[in-house]
Amino acid sequence: MAMPRSGQLHRIAVLALEPVVGYDLTIPPTVFGAATRADGTALYDVRICGLQAAPIRAGAGFTLIPDYGAEALADADTVIIPGTYIRQPRYEGTLPADLAAALRTIRPGTRIASICTGAFVLAAAGLLDDRPATTHWLRAAMFRDLYPKVRLDENLLFIDDGDIITSAGLAAGVDLCLHLIRRDFGSEVANRAARHCVVPPWRDGGQSQFIERVMPDEGSDGTAPTRAWALERLDEELSLAGLAEHARMSVRTFSRKFKTETGQSPGTWLLQQRVRHACHLLETTDLSVDRVAQSAGLGTAASLRHHLRTDLGVSPLAYRKTFRAS
Repeated sequence: MAMPRSGQLHRIAVLALEPVVGYDLTIPPTVFGAATRADGTALYDVRICGLQAAPIRAGAGFTLIPDYGAEALADADTVIIPGTYIRQPRYEGTLPADLAAALRTIRPGTRIASICTGAFVLAAAGLLDDRPATTHWLRAAMFRDLYPKVRLDENLLFIDDGDIITSAGLAAGVDLCLHLIRRDFGSEVANRAARHCVVPPWRDGGQSQFIERVMPDEGSDGTAPTRAWALERLDEELSLAGLAEHARMSVRTFSRKFKTETGQSPGTWLLQQRVRHACHLLETTDLSVDRVAQSAGLGTAASLRHHLRTDLGVSPLAYRKTFRAS
């Protein structure tokens, strides 16, 4: 990684690409600006730049004027690309010529990071080929179609691959910046910055806990009536044979039709619904973890803890603390 010049601040260039995601763009100057030594001495010099020092439209109905043009990239120790709606990387898998030229001015070894859909730009530049990366979970399918060489994992808040760091959508940019501060100057400085920004210094779990999982259509054909019937009995023992019997099909036919209609095996679907129901109970009731596990058909608190850790990366109590309705 390119190191800061002796005696100087760690310089960060944040490249705003029109139309930029305004929320993402404000995260680095806010979080890194809060990173100081105990005596209040600044540790970072954050510079917002565009491809030119000219007004840049944001996607939320306002325009901003950066202090710097693309020349700021050549002198940066870290370059961050926030989320953007720029057409070529987002929808065509290519880079416009001026952006490609600007990225070539980045010094070898410079640390490069992206927030949210900024990962599309890094991927279009070939910087993520055969490397792990993440982006907003809602854009994961499009990302995979455009950039199949990237080892995408949309379940994580951020991925640190050394000189390339990518984060999930929007607020995950805060997690990424705090991680970089922690990496550069230690936990004490990162925790102080987090307190200043009134955010947790570390969030448990990954963005999978924020992904909306659409329930299957409970129509009247195929296996849909049996799925609706099963959802009313999640606390009961539901065997494959029992589900097939309710659908008046053989086990083989039921399994085949179920997979065609839902994309999942009956067992996988049923476990997912039980975990979803457990999450709903954790959010909306005061039931103990044991009772939640029993009511969702997961048996024991240990089983519930295992499945939440596997699916969402958090414990039941941590999930309840995060998502419990006030």
